[in-house]
Amino acid sequence: MRIAVYTGSFDPLHIGHLAIMEYLTGNAEFDMVYLVVSPQNPFKSPEKAANAAERFAAAVEAVRRHPELRVRVDDIELRMPAPQYTIRTLDALREREPGNEFRLVIGADNLRDILRWKDSERLLREYGVVVFPRPGFNAAELRDKLLRDGPSGCRIELMDAPPVDISSTEIREWAAAGRDVSAYLM
Repeated sequence: MRIAVYTGSFDPLHIGHLAIMEYLTGNAEFDMVYLVVSPQNPFKSPEKAANAAERFAAAVEAVRRHPELRVRVDDIELRMPAPQYTIRTLDALREREPGNEFRLVIGADNLRDILRWKDSERLLREYGVVVFPRPGFNAAELRDKLLRDGPSGCRIELMDAPPVDISSTEIREWAAAGRDVSAYLM
């Protein structure tokens, strides 16, 4: 099976995430999306994210409300020792399910910084990435620069989808300001 591995804090999971997962199992022809709730992003401050177990439970409930999705909420990173580098997650998935092909899903903002990630060159060669558009980032230019100047053998696939113009950070800020954010939640 062709599996899209979509990692993140998902704090909270929102309609932008839903649109990406719908695209991946529809237009991008993935058999399944593994939604992997990350306990801690190595590049972000640890005190900002809600409890990982709570975020995982919320993701399970959100996905349950969308039975049309071919999405599995996976706890693999919750069971891994810190730090949970993406390359280790992908390696663990491949070891657990050797018959499947795994591809990492990232936003264009992460493509810009991917060479800072642990073992990024191996990640790009062995697994590859599927990049969804983000406002303010030209995914095609970023891909072309990586293919030209980066490590050889990179596999970078661009999603031909509208940019996701909402973030979990915005939703948390709106909620803290007393706004009703229910329409944005998955």
